[in-house]
Amino acid sequence: MSARIAVLGCGYWGGNHIRTLSSLGALSAVSDRNPERAEAFARDFGCRAVSPKNLFDDSGIDAVVLALPPQFHADAIVEAVAAGKHVLVEKPIALTVDDAERAVDTARSANRVLLVGHVLRYHPAFERLQGLIADGELGDVGYMHSHRLGLGRFHTDSDALWDLAPHDLSMMLAITGASPVEVRGEGAALLDELSDFAHLHLRFAGGTRAHLFASRLNPYRERRLTVVGSRAMAGFNDVGDWDRKLAVYRHAVWKDDGRWAFTEGKATFVPVAEGMPLTRECQHFIDCIEGRATPRTTGEEAVDILRILTAGTVLHGERTKR
Repeated sequence: MSARIAVLGCGYWGGNHIRTLSSLGALSAVSDRNPERAEAFARDFGCRAVSPKNLFDDSGIDAVVLALPPQFHADAIVEAVAAGKHVLVEKPIALTVDDAERAVDTARSANRVLLVGHVLRYHPAFERLQGLIADGELGDVGYMHSHRLGLGRFHTDSDALWDLAPHDLSMMLAITGASPVEVRGEGAALLDELSDFAHLHLRFAGGTRAHLFASRLNPYRERRLTVVGSRAMAGFNDVGDWDRKLAVYRHAVWKDDGRWAFTEGKATFVPVAEGMPLTRECQHFIDCIEGRATPRTTGEEAVDILRILTAGTVLHGERTKR
């Protein structure tokens, strides 16, 4: 029998999970503090509406997706795994490292699957990019930069950095296989005390450096990750068409009579099989539950990402140090 999964939180991302899990035949129930909203989804998708206070004790539910404001995630994880449920939690896993560690430790002790929704790790173009790096197509990775820009997604409890950067940080940690040894953050707030623009500068022990720019006050939408290697460069453009999402640029740089010279490599677009990252993430969650496997995007990685976010947070011009 397939895993029976409930979604707690019927907002924008909760609605996406509801539709996706229904398409996979795994949606068992929906829950929201607004019962009318939950009942509307239940009618539309042919499942039960369960009140939040009864959800975790429901014996007909094996796992829950938590799509809540992040300040509620840690307590909900602890309560869910204590009731024997597996958990997929949206990012960020919490708003403090202590809360995140408490949730991860509880899930580990209870031997429950805890998957964190860093959804771009399940994007076919990023998976293909990882394969190119593993095969040595780019050579040694020396630098990465990402741009995650757009207009909107304003939250009262999280700024542009905390809301937008976890996706890119998860990809960067997957590429390097390590946490940074140095984090420097810069930000600017135009609307209130929360940063609307944020830059992160990262240095890894092996010498790789990375830069991240996130903005929620930008006139155009951009979702790019660029990886610079010793043999080639690659660009992952998430808003591009499927046949242009992943490009490799072959380059040559050398010294000629004491001066640097180069040849510019034209873009070679790498074929990428189409697939919705959220569908692949939810299917991976189901597979982990049924096979008791370790998720690709673990709670431990999510704690590392929170440490980076905390180290790079800028409030009123001051930066916390890691």
